[in-house]
Amino acid sequence: MDFHFTEEQKILQKTARDFLQSECPSSFVLEMEADEKGYRPELWNKMAELGWMALIIPEEYEGVGGNLLDLVVMLEEVGRFCLPGPFFSTVLGCLSIMEAGSKEQQKELLPKVGTGESILTMALSEPGNRKYDPFLISVEAEVEKNDFIINGTKLFVSDAHVADYLVCAARTSDRPGDREGVTLFMVDSKTPGIRLTPMKTLAGDKQFEVDFQGVAVPGDHLLGPLNQGGVILEQVLQKGTICKCAEMLGGAQKVLEMATGYAKEREQFGRPIGSFQAVQHHCSNMLMDIEGSRYITYKVAWMLEQGIPCAKQVSAAKAWISEAYKRVVGLGHQIMGATGYIIEHDMPLYSRRAKIAELALGDAGFHREQVARELGL
Repeated sequence: MDFHFTEEQKILQKTARDFLQSECPSSFVLEMEADEKGYRPELWNKMAELGWMALIIPEEYEGVGGNLLDLVVMLEEVGRFCLPGPFFSTVLGCLSIMEAGSKEQQKELLPKVGTGESILTMALSEPGNRKYDPFLISVEAEVEKNDFIINGTKLFVSDAHVADYLVCAARTSDRPGDREGVTLFMVDSKTPGIRLTPMKTLAGDKQFEVDFQGVAVPGDHLLGPLNQGGVILEQVLQKGTICKCAEMLGGAQKVLEMATGYAKEREQFGRPIGSFQAVQHHCSNMLMDIEGSRYITYKVAWMLEQGIPCAKQVSAAKAWISEAYKRVVGLGHQIMGATGYIIEHDMPLYSRRAKIAELALGDAGFHREQVARELGL
């Protein structure tokens, strides 16, 4: 594999960085944390005009025709600027449609996603589960004439208040924990019986409890075959997990830049604190964590794009980067001292997001268990 960006990827990276530098300053991120909607439609439309939502959508569905590596390049920049809004949620939904949607579903939905007209999210986690496991699904979908009736509750559904469709994983047979018997549904968010309750989070992102009470979903809104959504879900979550790793990588890189910049300027005892060995070692350790994270993120993204089985590597990446990002922000706070804890300072944005990102799509403990399972233990 070649770790060098293509010319198109270099342009994509520079365009995204320049755009977010202008449109997404930290003051805007803080403003969106307090905002009820959590994003600005004007910014969303600008992103759509740049082709961000259409990046991985095939050209036959009016998309850009990019690949997973292109998306990872984009998401590293998104993480670098803590972009608020439903971009990552829509990525997960889009990956689900591309992975399992019929030709008719893709033709109907993907062009709308690409133009920014449709916002998507995924409803997966549920209450009562002591730890993350995407297959501990007890929300049920029962057949009633030509429809499926969904009953149950989902937690931590990102951006559900602005989503047009929810990709809901429901159990249509077998028992919670089984990979068989899971079916994915495209649920119109305006369907009667859906109730949203906001969940306050450390990072100020918009997550919701979604209660499905007799929600009727047409039979042609299944994503993939009945009872076989487990395999699809596994594939989507592998790609989604490495996309989250890219976001964390971008955030960690920004923290290193802030910390080293501060160390060069802040003086103590008549000299820059960056001249002290302890601070130098902190910065060096941050860089080593980031370089390891960058290597494994892009390696696994390449493997996924090539269709190489890599469940073990995906989980190894998420376990490593979840903890590496936290170590980087922890050292960043040590270097900056009290300055880095001021709410108006950029550092708390990244330390709070490091904690939330650690839990998203499984924490390090969960993914270590997956690595052990792949090792046959």
